[in-house]
Amino acid sequence: MEKILLLGDEAIALGAIHAGLSGVYAYPGTPSTEITEFIQNNATAKERKIHSRWCTNEKTAMEAALGMSYAGKRALVCMKHVGMNVCADAFVNSAVTGVNGGLVVLAADDPSMHSSQNEQDSRFYGKFALIPILEPSNQQEAYDMMKVAFELSEKLQEPVLLRVVTRLAHSRAAVEVGAQGDENAFNPSTGRGWVLLPGIAKKQYAALLEKQPLMLEAAENSPYNRNEKSGTKLGVVACGIGYNYVKEAIANFKIDGINLLKISQYPLPENKILDLAAECEEILVVEDGQPVVETDVKTIVGDKATVIGRLTGQLPRTGELDPDSVSKALGYETQSPLGIAKNLAGRPPQLCQGCGHRDVYTALKEVAAEYEGARIFGDIGCYTLGALPPFQALASCVDMGASITMAKGAADAGLFPSIAVIGDSTFTHSGMTGLLDAINDNSNITVIISDNLTTAMTGGQDSAGTNKFEAICLGLGVSPDHVKVVTPTPPNIPEIKRIIKEEIEYNGVSVIIPRRECMQTLMRHRKQAKKQ
Repeated sequence: MEKILLLGDEAIALGAIHAGLSGVYAYPGTPSTEITEFIQNNATAKERKIHSRWCTNEKTAMEAALGMSYAGKRALVCMKHVGMNVCADAFVNSAVTGVNGGLVVLAADDPSMHSSQNEQDSRFYGKFALIPILEPSNQQEAYDMMKVAFELSEKLQEPVLLRVVTRLAHSRAAVEVGAQGDENAFNPSTGRGWVLLPGIAKKQYAALLEKQPLMLEAAENSPYNRNEKSGTKLGVVACGIGYNYVKEAIANFKIDGINLLKISQYPLPENKILDLAAECEEILVVEDGQPVVETDVKTIVGDKATVIGRLTGQLPRTGELDPDSVSKALGYETQSPLGIAKNLAGRPPQLCQGCGHRDVYTALKEVAAEYEGARIFGDIGCYTLGALPPFQALASCVDMGASITMAKGAADAGLFPSIAVIGDSTFTHSGMTGLLDAINDNSNITVIISDNLTTAMTGGQDSAGTNKFEAICLGLGVSPDHVKVVTPTPPNIPEIKRIIKEEIEYNGVSVIIPRRECMQTLMRHRKQAKKQ
């Protein structure tokens, strides 16, 4: 055994490698990205030829991981919380088909929306799919739980959801790691149960329901769920990283007399919760995310105890928890030793100096200003910063790929001009199907695929469609006369403006591809070239 300093994401990745992983499938998304990157760069993973190439989106990642599991190998699929929406079809159905080799689905939630559109809680997906959920409270548990998760998956023949939050994913701690283990292989089953025709699916769903008592028993007996009793009337249910905040408050204020129930494995251990309610008049539920557990604890304990937390206002309804908010809920106010600076100018994020997206927006906004009522529909990526000063160009940003289909819908409603701006990685993630809809309807829209040759927002990972976008657009059916490639640089802005205006005036689907490498990856590549 040795201790090494690891991010929570790195602890998960190393735990998976040591548990005998054969493949990780993922689309980059903060705060989950570092898991796959760690595996890609790990010497043991390279030696074992663990599959670790980025996928086009979370749905393809989930399906590929499911295929590896069916073939008998242990697979990990990673995504941020909104990625669960993209893979939901395959994810929910995988619980009905069951699995063969261990399958762990890692969802990294982002309370406070540090880099996300919402604060959704992935535990809802685990409950919806009726599968076990693990939620580590620290980096050590994140490492240890990977082996537990794979073994539980194989025992139940079901996928297991492992949920972390930003604060755990992106903080470091010393982790005691063990032996590397060997790559695991399992004999594939007949496969009949994996064909979800109604007659088979009914039987499989019944089998999933029959496993629920086993999942509950595993949670009741889990070492990650434990009562720390002290015989007072205040009870606390602390989930995942919330357990750390409670323990920190206890240590800081020398609090004596809290009946603490730690929860890191689901379904909720009902007997442990009822034991807590039998000794306490009031139960505070501390969970980072939405009030998933608070709602369930209310149902479990009934009138045996009063349940408080996010829903009742003792904890904030939105945002991530922290030691201060938890201490306050326990009745102890903290005084920050640091004064809060006032009257500071705002410093919103901006596109990098020299970024090709800047030149795209400069040209696009000048052309759009010539048309009354022009709308530019945006998408998810670093180019979303075009919504902020100095450009303030975008009318929307909803979800991956929405720019093209929203532009189409607006054009269907009679809006002109209707323009979509989408990045290269987002286009292959979720934009191609929207473009096909527009082509089939011959919608009067102009689509700009701003291609910086990488997935820039999450750190410069490979983009699935690099050097393929013209072929993709032509293959989908865009007229060859209306697929234009430009180089976004300041001297080219007049020419880019001319082309944008020509394509806006074309009554149909047109695609403009401004292509120039991201400044960050360009500098990285130049540094690497100098070293060689």
